Amino acid sequence: MYAWDWFEPSAGNNEYFYSGNVLRINFAQQRPGWDWDAELEVPFLLGLPTGATVAPPQGALGLGANYFAANHSNQYAAMLFPKQLYVRFDSLAGDPRQSLQLGRFLFLDGSELTPRNSNLAAVKQSRINARLIGDFVWSDVGRAFDGVHYSFSTPASNVTLLAAVPTLGVFPVDCRGWNDIAFAYASYSHDWGSGRHAADTRVFFTEYDDGRPDLKIDNRPLALRLADRQNLRIDTFGAHTLHTITNPAGPVDLLAWCAVQTGRWGALAQRAYAADLEAGWQPAVLPRLKPWLRTGYTIGSGDGDPNDKTHGTFFQLLPTPRIYARFPFFNMMNTEDLYGMLLLRPHRKLTLSNEFHSLRLANPNDLWYSGGGAFQPWTFGYIGRPTAGCRSLGNLYDTNLEYRANQNRRPLTSLAASRYSA
Repeated sequence: MYAWDWFEPSAGNNEYFYSGNVLRINFAQQRPGWDWDAELEVPFLLGLPTGATVAPPQGALGLGANYFAANHSNQYAAMLFPKQLYVRFDSLAGDPRQSLQLGRFLFLDGSELTPRNSNLAAVKQSRINARLIGDFVWSDVGRAFDGVHYSFSTPASNVTLLAAVPTLGVFPVDCRGWNDIAFAYASYSHDWGSGRHAADTRVFFTEYDDGRPDLKIDNRPLALRLADRQNLRIDTFGAHTLHTITNPAGPVDLLAWCAVQTGRWGALAQRAYAADLEAGWQPAVLPRLKPWLRTGYTIGSGDGDPNDKTHGTFFQLLPTPRIYARFPFFNMMNTEDLYGMLLLRPHRKLTLSNEFHSLRLANPNDLWYSGGGAFQPWTFGYIGRPTAGCRSLGNLYDTNLEYRANQNRRPLTSLAASRYSA
């Protein structure tokens, strides 16, 4: 059950409840040298809000409005579709280090190699994975990919090659058909260091091609955007490195992630960048609570001139945004995020996180963007709101309590409270 109270609009339904549930049925078999998986999913969306979308620039008043609009303005929606349907050859050409996966599958960029150090593994899962490509698992539908996935993996390194098309989903329950989008991804990951200093490093490249004739969301005047129906071709070059250092005062971890983009944004040249710098410390005090302090700074570039020939807004491709923004009214596009976090882990199944985010726009001449990428052929996947030249976006205070009924599963129960001040 979801309850939303989305700010204070001048019109529209901003306070509502609705129900979202998912039924999954999985069939799988492992054979010598290969395996297959067929997973069926049925999302149920009940009592979606009417009147929760108003005229721009306000737009959708919470995620209930997104579900309602994406499902043809139906308050009740459900559909059966294959979530995963693939065959995987685990010892390609007789080499157990090689695997080849064909069909429909899930993929999160950054998850190609799990560090052997548990601290690095935890940071990588929560602060690296799915920044640019993800399954959008927090929605009641999610996203998958149809394509081919090759991996060459050893305990300390991994090479991944991927070519795929994102499925429909995220908000609409009707996931039949495809988006006119394709991407290729390549990465090399290496887990290195030992003893007091362990590290994990990855370099990656992604080419994203969007052939849909949809209206692009950027800061150009409407007339220019209507005249530009050319394709997107975004090349992203990036890397990350994670380090943990063990010392008597408690382990310290350091993170650096960066990406630059070239290519074409329709009729414009794409020139953008993003970076994330973070540090964490688990002080050797209060052992029953196991505190973890973290701080960091994230920036995604914005566009300073809507009338030139260059698009300078970092484009986040197909991410899972809620990992990095539990209250997902922002993402990495034209955003600066200075944040601090306190994690308390009083029990192996219980985690309490308290976060503070100071948010502002990287460039006041650009828009305030939100969204997580394409989810149906006729919707761009991101929205942009004008800011009247203001750079300050707001402060976010977020408390989240997670209980894992099974330690090996994702959180089964999650209660969150967020306070946003503009």
